[in-house]
Amino acid sequence: MLTKEIIANIADATGLTKKRTTDLLNAANAVIIESLMNDQAVPLQGLGILEVKQRNERTIVHPKTGVRSVIPSKKQISFRPTASMKDQFKKA
Repeated sequence: MLTKEIIANIADATGLTKKRTTDLLNAANAVIIESLMNDQAVPLQGLGILEVKQRNERTIVHPKTGVRSVIPSKKQISFRPTASMKDQFKKA
């Protein structure tokens, strides 16, 4: 689904204009990104939780050359769906 389609569907469901819906979606995105940048989890009601997890440093070996490389630790965004969302996908 494209962003335009999401905006149109939300506008139709709420009765808001597409411009107002776009502004609302952009503001929500900004708040979510700011929260994740501050290492705060973001619960999305009925969907799940967006959170930042720390991945540890690890060593890999190139299978063809045998050269070892180190992948540094990093932060990664993770999504945990709610139980009700998981159940809906099992039914489909």
